Amino acid sequence: MIQNPSIQWFPGHMNKARNEIKEIMPDMDVVIEVIDARIPFSSENPMVAALRSNEAGFQKPVIKILNKADLADPELTQIWIEQLEQQSQVKAIACDDNKANDVKRIIQMCKDLIPNKVGTGRQIKVLIMGIPNVGKSTLINTLAGRSIARTGDEPAVTKSQQLIKIDDDIMLYDTPGMLWPKIENPNSGFRLAATGGIKDTAFDFSDVAGYTAEYLIKAYPELLKERYKIDELPQSDWEFFEMAGRNRGFLKKGGVVDTYRMSEILINELRSGQLGRITLETPAMRIEEDKLVEQLRAEAEERRLAKIEEKKLRKKRARKNRK
Repeated sequence: MIQNPSIQWFPGHMNKARNEIKEIMPDMDVVIEVIDARIPFSSENPMVAALRSNEAGFQKPVIKILNKADLADPELTQIWIEQLEQQSQVKAIACDDNKANDVKRIIQMCKDLIPNKVGTGRQIKVLIMGIPNVGKSTLINTLAGRSIARTGDEPAVTKSQQLIKIDDDIMLYDTPGMLWPKIENPNSGFRLAATGGIKDTAFDFSDVAGYTAEYLIKAYPELLKERYKIDELPQSDWEFFEMAGRNRGFLKKGGVVDTYRMSEILINELRSGQLGRITLETPAMRIEEDKLVEQLRAEAEERRLAKIEEKKLRKKRARKNRK
C-alpha cells in the first residue's frame, strides 16, 4: 500500500483543547468518545487511553459511539463493537442518522456506569470528545433535545469548550473536534483524510484517492463495479481511475482522462455513502498496523541516536582541530 506519513493537521485551537482536556479530565466521571464507524481504529484518539488512567491504575469508564454507522459495513461494525468492549471499562454502541432511539440508550449507559450519583443532586460529569467532522455536534443536539452545538460538513466547526445540561443527573462537557499532534500510522492519515476527518486543503486528493481505491478494489470490488459501470476491475488504482473517468466522460483535450477529477468524485461519493456501506479497516488490520507503528518508532529512535552520535563526533573533531 501507499505509504505517506506527511498527512498531518493540528491547528492551534486543537492544541488549546488538548490542554483544557488534560485539566478537566480528573474531575470527569465518564468519557464519551465519538468515533467514525467506517474507521473505528484510525478515529480513536490515543489521548483518551492515556488520560483516563490515574496513577493508581483506575480507568474512567468510556462509551465509544461508532457514529455514521449508516455509512459503514454493518457486519464489520458489529465486529468492532465486540472488539472494543473487550477493553477494560469500555462500552460501545453504533449510532446513525436516526439517533433518537440511540440517545436514550447512551444517557442510560452513563447513569448505569455511575449509579451512586443518580437522583442524589450530584451531577454525573460526562466529557464528550471526537475527531473533527465525526458528527459529534449533531449527536449533542439530539442528546440535549435542543439545538446547542454548531453543526457543519467541514472539520473543526466547534472551537471552544461548552457545558450542556442533559437532565438533572448529567452535565455534558463538550470539546472541539480534535486530532492529535502526530498521526504515527500513515494508513490512518489516509483514512482520516478519505472520510473527512482532516481538512481537504491539508492533503492531495489524488494520493488519498489512490490509497482508497487500492483498498476498495480488494475489499469491495462489486460496489465499485456497480457504481462506475466496470465489468472487470483492474488491479492498480491508476487503471481504475482511467476506466472510471472515461465511463463518466471526464475527458480533457485530446481525449485524456481527467483522473484528478475522478479521484475527487471517488472520495466525495465514499463520504456521502453513494458507493454503499463501506468500512475501511478491520481489527486484523489494526494488529498489523500496530506492528508497523512500532517499527517506525524504532527507526525514528535509531535516527535520533545516530544524530546525537554524529553531533558528538563533530564536537570531538572541532576540539581536536583547535589543538
